[in-house]
This record gives sequence, structure tokens and C-alpha cells, in this order.
Amino acid sequence: MSGEPIAAGRLVLAATPMGDIGDASQRLRDALGSADIVAAEDTRRTRSLAKALEVEITGRVVSFYDHVETARIPMLLDEIGAGRTVLLVTDAGMPSVSDPGYTMVAACVERGLPITCLPGPSAVTTALALSGLPVERFCFDGFAPRKSGQRKEWFRTLASEQRAVAFFEAPHRLADCLADAVEILGPARRAAVCRELTKTYEEVRRGTLAELAAWAIEGARGEITVVLEGSQPVSEEPADLVSQVEALISGGLRLKDACAEVSAATGASRRELYDAVLSARTAD
Repeated sequence: MSGEPIAAGRLVLAATPMGDIGDASQRLRDALGSADIVAAEDTRRTRSLAKALEVEITGRVVSFYDHVETARIPMLLDEIGAGRTVLLVTDAGMPSVSDPGYTMVAACVERGLPITCLPGPSAVTTALALSGLPVERFCFDGFAPRKSGQRKEWFRTLASEQRAVAFFEAPHRLADCLADAVEILGPARRAAVCRELTKTYEEVRRGTLAELAAWAIEGARGEITVVLEGSQPVSEEPADLVSQVEALISGGLRLKDACAEVSAATGASRRELYDAVLSARTAD
């Protein structure tokens, strides 16, 4: 049975299916058919979605993507202030989560206009649930940096992060991204690569970063969400880890790189490991 139309004079954020049209909620159907204005990241995709859902959009449809977002906001605020309902949808998933929407929400908050949300599909929570990793506590970090140097520095900030970390990555950068993760976080850290969630060719690869990096060299396609296992709490003092560092050095790594790898695997401070190795060598 159809639900009641969304009350007028507010912004409505609505999650849309990521792939499987069956994930569309009845509330999304009702909102598409009753909103005065539908602000869409891609108007063609939104019209196609409505057609697939057998819903007639009776309101005005306007584009709302990155390059026009700022210009559209004053008009949409005025429409809401005049008592009209503005439905904001993106191509897939939840608006504002690495998609257009945040600036509109912030503008409504500043003006004191009502906002509500129709929950639904999210690549972030879907990937977390499928990862097979402990995700009771997690953080979401958007898209990984595009350049290798910035990406490595970003991974360094995650080396001691004890929460699971979810992030998006483009398929053509996945192999390089995972290779950087291996270098900075160590080969043993567990992760999951979730591809084409809810779509026909959905795939979830689970394993160590080293295993996933080797797989990604062959190439991956589609929309990708990566989940990293949180860093394990440090259970040993830096002095107790010196032998692990020295073993890696014997295997050909430089002192700095060996300290970084042990740090990523144990959560110990790289600087303290470095100093502990030097102190042990001096004592000998």
C-alpha cells in the first residue's frame, strides 16, 4: 500500500538503488511521485529510475551535480521557504556521502529549514557487512588520494587506526592503491575489496593486502569499496620487536622501511622502533 506523500516545505534526502532496482523503498517511490521539485545528480538517470519503478514524476526536475550545486542552492532554498518539497537524489546510494548534497543540507540548517531523510542503500555499510572483518567500530574516508605520494601519507595516518576503515577507489587506480597499502601498512593486514555491489557481477575479495594487491594487478572493473581491518593494539614494547626489524633488514630492507613494516603490523611507533634498534646495536 502506498505511503502518505512527504510533507511540504522541506528538503528530503533519498537513497537510491546502487544496482538492484528491488532495493528502492516505497517511500522513495512516493517521494518521486509527490515532490514539487526533484533535484537530481543526473536527470536522465533519475527519469530512468522513475520509469523502472513505474512512478510518474509530476514535479519539476532540475540538475544538481558538483559543478552546478552552488548555483542551484539559493533557488532551492527559496522554494523550500515557500512551502514546497525538494527531493534530492544522486545516481546511487545516499546523498552527501561522497555525492552531492552536503552543501544543500548545510544551507538548510543555516536558514532553519526542515530536512528529512529516506534511508536506503549505501555502498559503505553494505561493504562493511560483507567484508568479514570486525566492523563494530569503523570510519569512512571517502575516495583514496589519487597521487601515490599523497596516498602513502594518507595510509600512514591509518597505520595505528584501530577502527575498520572503508573508502572508495577507482578501478584503474586499485592496483597502485593496494601496492601502496602493502608498502605502508604491511602485507599481512587484512582487507576486503567489494566490487559492483548489488549488481549482476557483484564480487567480494577478502584476504591480506599482499594477496589482494597480487589479484588487483590483473585488473578490476566497476565501482569499488575497500574495507581495511583496524590496527591491532600494541601488545609489545618497541625493544621486544627489535628482532623482527633486524630479520627484515637481513632480508634486504632498509632500517627505515623495516621499522615501517613492523610498525604497520603491530601498531608500535616507527620512531620508537628506530630508536630501539639503534640502542640495541649500541649495546651490542
